[in-house]
Amino acid sequence: MQRYDVVIVGAGPAGLSAALVLGRSRKRVLLCDAGPPRNAKAAHMQGFVTRDGTPPPEFRRIGREQLQPYPNVEVRDTRVSSVDVLRPGFHVRLEDDAHVDARRVLLAVGVIDEVPELPGFRDLWGTSIVQCPYCHGWEVRDRPLGVLASEPAHLDLALFLTGWSRDLIVFAGTPLALTAEQRERLVRAGLKVEERPMRALHGTNGRLESVELADGARVAREVLFARPTQRLPEFVRRLGLELNEQGFVKVTEPFKETSVPGLHAAGDVTTMLQSAIVAASAGASAAYAMNHGLNQENVERVIAGEPWPT
Repeated sequence: MQRYDVVIVGAGPAGLSAALVLGRSRKRVLLCDAGPPRNAKAAHMQGFVTRDGTPPPEFRRIGREQLQPYPNVEVRDTRVSSVDVLRPGFHVRLEDDAHVDARRVLLAVGVIDEVPELPGFRDLWGTSIVQCPYCHGWEVRDRPLGVLASEPAHLDLALFLTGWSRDLIVFAGTPLALTAEQRERLVRAGLKVEERPMRALHGTNGRLESVELADGARVAREVLFARPTQRLPEFVRRLGLELNEQGFVKVTEPFKETSVPGLHAAGDVTTMLQSAIVAASAGASAAYAMNHGLNQENVERVIAGEPWPT
């Protein structure tokens, strides 16, 4: 049975960042990457200092390359199928039926976007249907934008987007029914409101051209902002971790420990604030905490008369 100090599940910005910190801390690490990444369809990642505009695959390539000087960090292209809590430690099963033990585990797997079954949505998702104005707002500034408002919180997103474009239409058809107060607030802010339900989205080569409404009318738009429902990966849900009010894995701050001691989580699986640079920072914070705890355990063992761990 192979034994690691830390098994990291997921090799996006959070996982790569944590692996780098732990590698430099001389910990034995297994980094598991199942791919494809959640931002696989995005052409570039934005807002990451020194990496603004970098394609996601290139970012991951650089991240893996920078782990190579640390032979104590092993990277495997494999999926984690389950994590069992041993107290102390964890037993991790991989998809190739391999088993490993770990003193700590970091969940850096992200979340799953449940895109609506609206014709055309999936083909345009990630290119001209996007979620984050910090990731895409500059590139679509002053262009004709739409906001798919399927719940009240999305109305705040529509108002927020006025910082990037004033040519905004809020599509607030079924299942969201606007109140008169909500409608007036949007209109007074200069937004157009469309309450006829969507029927389909039309575009070419991943570029949105128009929104088709229930009565057949088409509204020209170039980009649609939408926030689909998100869910946790199945093996994460099976762990029975405490969740926060938004349904993400609840962690302590700043060191990202979950309700299970020794099990940490970082990145999109923990928060609605989902961006590469935020995830990378969270991964580093989790790694600091795990390394500190492992060092403390090592010292206590030596003080108790046991040899240094190998």
